[in-house]
Amino acid sequence: MANGFPKQNKLCGQLRIAQLYKEGERFTAWPLRVTYMPVTDDRSPLTQVLVWAPKSLFKRAVRRNRLRRLMREAYRLNQNLLERNCLIAFNYIDKDEQSFVTIEKAVCKALKKINQNS
Repeated sequence: MANGFPKQNKLCGQLRIAQLYKEGERFTAWPLRVTYMPVTDDRSPLTQVLVWAPKSLFKRAVRRNRLRRLMREAYRLNQNLLERNCLIAFNYIDKDEQSFVTIEKAVCKALKKINQNS
């Protein structure tokens, strides 16, 4: 599997995002809160990912964009750890910016936990 992150792997659409947050399971892999839900329909059989950094914690768009870029890159490099197709939301919850190494460890931990619970 290639380590790309094309548009079709990005979670879009208010209905699917609302469904994920309503019906999905949550856990914390510091500094991320992860919400996930296995894919049950055939319309989009791919794993789709949403990354989010809150404006309430990071007022400057530059900092939010950097955190989102780090989370996307960590997922992109480690997406091969995921064995099932599901919808995933990575929400950054720490008040301070963490390094890429810390975020990557959290993403790896989250993907392994999703595999165990699915």
